[in-house]
Amino acid sequence: MTRTPLRPLARILSARARGENPDAIERENIRARHEQMRDRQRLRAEGRLLVMCGFFFMAFVAVALQMEMVSSSDPTEPRAANAGSGAAAVDARILNQRADIVDRNGNILATNMATYSLYAQPQQMIDPVRVAKDLKKIFPELDEARMERQFTGKRTFVWIRKQLSPEQMQKVHDIGSPGLLFGPREMRLYPNGDLASHILGGVRYGREGVDSAELVGVAGIEKVYDKWLRDPANGGKQLVLSLDLTAEATVREVLQTGMKMMNAKGAAAILMNANTGEIVAMTSLPDFNPNRRPAPLPSVHPGDSPLFNRAVQGLYELGSTFKLFALAQALQLGLVTPDTVIDTKPFRIGGFLIHDFHNYGSKLSVTKIMVESSNIGAARIAQMIGPQKQEAFLKTLGLLSPTHVQLIEAEGAKPLAPPKWTDVASTTIAYGHGLAVSPLNLAVAYASILNGGHRVYASLVKTDHPKIGPQIVSPQVSATARAILRKVVTDGTATMANVKGYEVAGKTGTADKPDPQGGYYHDKVVSTFAGAFPANDPKYVLVVMLDEPSDNIGSHPKRTAGWTAVPVAAEIIRRVAPLLGMRPQVETASLNGLKLAQN
Repeated sequence: MTRTPLRPLARILSARARGENPDAIERENIRARHEQMRDRQRLRAEGRLLVMCGFFFMAFVAVALQMEMVSSSDPTEPRAANAGSGAAAVDARILNQRADIVDRNGNILATNMATYSLYAQPQQMIDPVRVAKDLKKIFPELDEARMERQFTGKRTFVWIRKQLSPEQMQKVHDIGSPGLLFGPREMRLYPNGDLASHILGGVRYGREGVDSAELVGVAGIEKVYDKWLRDPANGGKQLVLSLDLTAEATVREVLQTGMKMMNAKGAAAILMNANTGEIVAMTSLPDFNPNRRPAPLPSVHPGDSPLFNRAVQGLYELGSTFKLFALAQALQLGLVTPDTVIDTKPFRIGGFLIHDFHNYGSKLSVTKIMVESSNIGAARIAQMIGPQKQEAFLKTLGLLSPTHVQLIEAEGAKPLAPPKWTDVASTTIAYGHGLAVSPLNLAVAYASILNGGHRVYASLVKTDHPKIGPQIVSPQVSATARAILRKVVTDGTATMANVKGYEVAGKTGTADKPDPQGGYYHDKVVSTFAGAFPANDPKYVLVVMLDEPSDNIGSHPKRTAGWTAVPVAAEIIRRVAPLLGMRPQVETASLNGLKLAQN
């Protein structure tokens, strides 16, 4: 930039010639220069203000747009930032919420509860030895010596308890040590205790921080639907099961009492909707409290653990309950009618003698074979069908594959079938030996035959559109099978199941337990009752199984299903049917001495 001199020589000479003061020229030039500088600075400042205003305007616009996007978007699950160090430091964010599980009527089966964890920062402790002693008084299960070593060592972070009750939290607070700190978190709560424990399964803590912890399913429904229950996109939507909590509680109470009375080592019961396959109640005993889920016991047989689900995982030879399948298939193929007479004299096949528990005579009708539970009669019917057709029929009933119900344990429960379906295997399977299935397999098969003949699939989740399979037997065959099973209850081996007011149709099964050393035990059995009610139009199928029962009242122990499983099943029906809205049928006298059946 060219600067103008403050005292130009030409102007000074001209001013002196006119007698003017040359200093006035300098002052005038200084004033003009200052005015020019001021004008430039004003323009520069105005430009900067305009730029700043532009920046602020764009920032406010960006904030407004972001707020608009947040307000119009779907809510997402909040994630808690991790704090702490050492064992509690977790880089990833922890999702700390899990959806509720409810029964078909909205009753809570599993939910979350706010609680606190307890951890320590030993460097902040004034008297760590005293703190260890005081914590031992509150939590007797803790190791005082170990805590003292941790508090006096070089550790900067120590987990003490992952969950605290309000009372425990107050007692720890009263210790008054600045090194004891609490972290908020959620715990999974099962308000009904042991009820439906095998179905729900349980959870454990996954990733953990001092401010939050991840709940992860480890078994049962909690495991199968783990991702769904933790998915924030569901917006806290509840998982609705097919269970009826009241029916579940009743079934468990009766089954537990029956198991104790019959001196059984275990038991299982399944109450299923005969038309949809929805499981209304399912109990396995012994069970456990999922709030304090026990650790697996590797030293014992899996079947002896309370974690073992006998209704789904247990594979048993279920005895004469299998005779229904030979009957239904023979009726469907047109090989027999209810009045067809069958040779029931003992016979040998493959070196094995086929005989009955009692001598029922040399000839029995098909109906009598079921009523008296003749093994010989069932074996003869199986010979009429043939091994290949029998295997194919049982396969369509789901008796040769896992049930695929929504339990992680169900996938490994594949029925134990013979490697080759021989004539010998076919005859013994006809009366329930040589093929081991779960009680749930049996319930599905009974429902598929007795509901009119269409295949159903077991489900623990409530749905308005149940999966219905193909027609397995005709409605006529289904009705005939129900009528014959009704006679088993009124005149045969299951008379104790004849519940007043409810027509029950069913079949007993008593099977000797296999000896791991070979052969079968003579004093250990699995007793089963499988049936449906009401018999004329089944709404529900019930299966009750007792493992090693023995009714010791009397001079000789009674182990057959008619004396053990049937009374338990009858009491379940008697108590649960009214809870399911089923009115008993009552006979009342009418004019002219006639009787009318009143619903």
